[in-house]
Amino acid sequence: MRNLILAAASVAAMALVGPAEAQSPIVIKFSHVVAADTPKGKAAEKFKELAEKYTNGKVKVEVYPNSTLYKDKEELEALQLGAVQMLAPSNSKFGPIGIKEFEVFDLPYILPDLKTLRKVTDGPLGAKLLKLLDKKGMTGLAYWDNGFKQMSANKKLIAPSDYKGLKFRIQSSKVLEAQFRTLGAIPQVMAFSDVYQALQTGVVDGQENTWSNMYTQKMHEVQKYATVTNHGYIGYVVVVNKKFWDGLPSDIRDELSKAMKEATDFGNSQSAKENQEALEEIKKSGKTEIITLTPEQNEAMRKALMPVYKEVASRVGQPLIDEFLKETGRSPMN
Repeated sequence: MRNLILAAASVAAMALVGPAEAQSPIVIKFSHVVAADTPKGKAAEKFKELAEKYTNGKVKVEVYPNSTLYKDKEELEALQLGAVQMLAPSNSKFGPIGIKEFEVFDLPYILPDLKTLRKVTDGPLGAKLLKLLDKKGMTGLAYWDNGFKQMSANKKLIAPSDYKGLKFRIQSSKVLEAQFRTLGAIPQVMAFSDVYQALQTGVVDGQENTWSNMYTQKMHEVQKYATVTNHGYIGYVVVVNKKFWDGLPSDIRDELSKAMKEATDFGNSQSAKENQEALEEIKKSGKTEIITLTPEQNEAMRKALMPVYKEVASRVGQPLIDEFLKETGRSPMN
């Protein structure tokens, strides 16, 4: 796979020379792993529309949704090698390449609501985290929402003990591994594009995701139960190959930054709305029973997951966790 990515990167590098000479459009390949009709997919299409409009056609954005170019594990390497110019990976994906700080977003119950999230991502802490991407050959452009995660399985998930022994698909994140091990479950790292089949065939018993991801990937068709937990958050960081970005003419870069800001506002405003609509569609399908926890049951889940904070402090960084909690007004025990 690395050889294929390198070959693609060579073609991309040659393509960058051609446009300058022939005044052809600058091509930005924007790859992502979710469906086109998700909040991320729509935000990517909005960026394409605005980028081409604001640059008067000097830039052409090619959007590749649903892992049509690269799967989860491949896409960041492809970006670093220049085979694609832009991605919107989830926060969890930066841990495996050495930027473990982004896994702070994976801590259970660390974000109470989207307003608090925005305070983090739009403030100094969000900017500080984006700066960490420079050393990996990437420039962070924006934070995009997907939404809050829910749990699903072919077994009712109400008490922490219900998770024991079940196999759960997770993104590659040590925090998420710790989360499920704390519940007595068995975490299994798996590409997003493989989850439906894994659930269908019983390779895994359950998963955690937003309603829009569950609905657009048809996971609700192969899961009997879904529990409203809002225990975690899925968000994305839009990243661009740093060498490519820095090499753009400043006026083009300014117009692309403007397009990205507007696409971000659009996508984030759509996220909550689409998750609610997806939940209604899942209910309407009658294929998955939706379980709502009582306040006492919800508190029992939170309490059960609090040991995760201590377990991953040395990985994510206790000072960062403390700074994050100060911004959100949360504490691991409240």
